[in-house]
Amino acid sequence: MDLLRSEELILGTYILAPYAQTERHIRELAQCGIDLVVCLKPNGREVLDLLAKYGIGCIVTGVLPAWWGGRSPNGRMAQDVPLEAYREAAAKYADHPAVWGIDIGDEPSALDFEHYGRAVALCKTLFPKKMIYLNLFPNYAAVATNTEDVVTSQLGCATYEEHIKLYVEKVPLDYISYDNYVYSHTLDKPGGMFDNFRIVADACARTGKSFWYIPQVNTRQPERDITPNCLRYQAYLALAYGACAINWACWTKGWWEKNVLDEKGEKTPQYDRLKEVNFELRRFWEHLRAFRRTDTKLLGFDSAPDFSLYPALAPAKTLDLGFVRDLRGSDGADLAVGVFAPKKAGGENALLVCNCSDFRDLSPSSHTVAFRSDSTEVRLVGASGPIPLERTPDGEFRFELYTCRAALIVFGD
Repeated sequence: MDLLRSEELILGTYILAPYAQTERHIRELAQCGIDLVVCLKPNGREVLDLLAKYGIGCIVTGVLPAWWGGRSPNGRMAQDVPLEAYREAAAKYADHPAVWGIDIGDEPSALDFEHYGRAVALCKTLFPKKMIYLNLFPNYAAVATNTEDVVTSQLGCATYEEHIKLYVEKVPLDYISYDNYVYSHTLDKPGGMFDNFRIVADACARTGKSFWYIPQVNTRQPERDITPNCLRYQAYLALAYGACAINWACWTKGWWEKNVLDEKGEKTPQYDRLKEVNFELRRFWEHLRAFRRTDTKLLGFDSAPDFSLYPALAPAKTLDLGFVRDLRGSDGADLAVGVFAPKKAGGENALLVCNCSDFRDLSPSSHTVAFRSDSTEVRLVGASGPIPLERTPDGEFRFELYTCRAALIVFGD
């Protein structure tokens, strides 16, 4: 499968431990709506055969030399992992149709992007039919300073925006993938998550790269629960910023607590929660797939304490785009609105409206979203299909949107 040219939404997950590689476990992956297993270390070809049987692909790890910017000595990749090491790895590689991609590293420093660029170019010739997979840091990784400590910082440059810019310039991959775990790292500073989305999504839009995103289904704090609404919040926001692949961390124990399966390979409550949300996303994609993201606007967020630190986010009170006017939420609702254009000429415009209020899922509620439009046809779609649109006598459209949910407004002429 060509992951980067697929028109389908890719729903993946991280880490399938050896104790969860039986046929029952692979079948449960498929039943949960999983397409892809990332960072798989197969305990034999049998598990690859099972993945192929159930239509699931994998990105294998352990084939190419490992390099993780969180622990590797940044700036020394060319010295420690010369290109010959990749050729030697390719000579030992045994192909399988279930292997859709090969992991080349994780969260690299910008100090190593130049060598990564050479390594990626080489691996494309060594594995011409496989995706070469590299995931990047989130924006809460430590930034560099102008001192000798630059070699030990995570990003390897002064800002996250520069980090993404250097990646785009030096690493010849057709996508940007990164992880951001709001419920474990930035719960009290949600603006950073939005700025991370903005920087990566805008870079993808400028360069034509695909946007891959890694949210969390697990938790770093055992006392915290990642509810279905918490899953929705991460996933629908990713769609509003144009993501076409969502890879949940983690399925089995890789890091943290409350994964989808426990250490004995048995389902936790996260299994049914993730299954519910995955199938919502799949149904939603049937409508969203006709569009491409061009921008994302934020409305509200008056009570978000750290949004002022990110001037580029610039939340507004209402949204006016010509085909839509005075779009707003009621009662202090925080809305993220993905602006979508048709993929085919002459198609319709669309807005993906996400209710970001109460993203901690403490007291879920409903808000009214209102707007005006002169389009001859306006329709509303949710995860379960068409949603009735109320229209007032003075021509205003209205609908109810629950917290952490999304709805697609389509404008036709």
